[in-house]
Amino acid sequence: MPRPIVATIHVDSMKHNLARAKANAPGAKAWGVLKANGYGHGLERAMRGFADADGLALVEVDYAVRLREMGWNKPILLLEGYFDPADLETMADYGLQAAVHCNEQLEWLEAAQADLSARGVQFDLHLKMNSGMNRLGFMPDAYAAAHARLSAMSCVGSITMITHFANADDAEHPLLPIAEQVRRFELGTAGLAGSRSLSNSAGVLMHQKTLRNDWIRPGIMLYGGSPGGATAESFGLQPCMTLSSEIIGIQNIVAGDVVGYGSRFQAEGPMRIGVVACGYADGYPRSAPMGTPALVDGVRTRLVGRVSMDMLTVDLTDLPSARVGSKVTLWGQGMPIDEVATAAGTIGYELMCALAQRVPVVEG
Repeated sequence: MPRPIVATIHVDSMKHNLARAKANAPGAKAWGVLKANGYGHGLERAMRGFADADGLALVEVDYAVRLREMGWNKPILLLEGYFDPADLETMADYGLQAAVHCNEQLEWLEAAQADLSARGVQFDLHLKMNSGMNRLGFMPDAYAAAHARLSAMSCVGSITMITHFANADDAEHPLLPIAEQVRRFELGTAGLAGSRSLSNSAGVLMHQKTLRNDWIRPGIMLYGGSPGGATAESFGLQPCMTLSSEIIGIQNIVAGDVVGYGSRFQAEGPMRIGVVACGYADGYPRSAPMGTPALVDGVRTRLVGRVSMDMLTVDLTDLPSARVGSKVTLWGQGMPIDEVATAAGTIGYELMCALAQRVPVVEG
């Protein structure tokens, strides 16, 4: 029999969460963001889950090609754009759109435009502004000049103006409030023609009434995780990945006994300890401390001791009916992934993306 750990992907929940995003942004079109192999959920499953999206967005050029080969015929957006001139050929061959965020990308496109135009190629591009996050994009005072360069190229069709929020989950952040990023965006795009795309998941869930978008770019919310500000459940989202396993051993210990590597947990009295077939080699965070929640047969309990490569241990003292074979939910339905992530000092995004290859994946 195979090891009892499994990740169950809920495609219907993906559909539900996309519908929530679209309902929060009436009149705007929606990109379904599925970078990082659909946030660990699988590219093909995410494509089906987001079939009602107006387009799909990701960063991996080869995955964009795979989407086309799997039959996706609506728009595909490369969120980090093209990485070298050769990618322009792939974009032309597969009908891909791309972000443009630096002068080098403009130069590559200018050098190729005569050949592209002769072949009738016209790219729909997304000009990115650095409105304060300081990752990718043109500064507001350089944005109009970049827009003019794109507009002058015969191989360019539409230009969408985009930016990315650093603190949409904390609108009044003292160093960079969302209102300041919007102010910079409005200043840099004043008088320029083109559609607008500002909102990530946090923008969609918390600020959509005050932001003007032609396209939204939801990511983590589509997979049932919260971008911050409140719980996923309170936003009406459903988990799309449930990581589950079973109890594979039970130890009865007494006061003074210790559990796990480093003997970090010491019992204060008699306890039942359940051993779960899941560890950091499966993608469960080794940083998860004692007290991190889990469900055993649907009942909430806590981790004790340190997470090891293939196993972790949970407290069964108050679960007398738990036995070898009892079902354990590490995150997902009934156990919010964001709660586990917070306990481990990380975010739900990382847990989804870190699911190990050795974990079997099924749909349900």
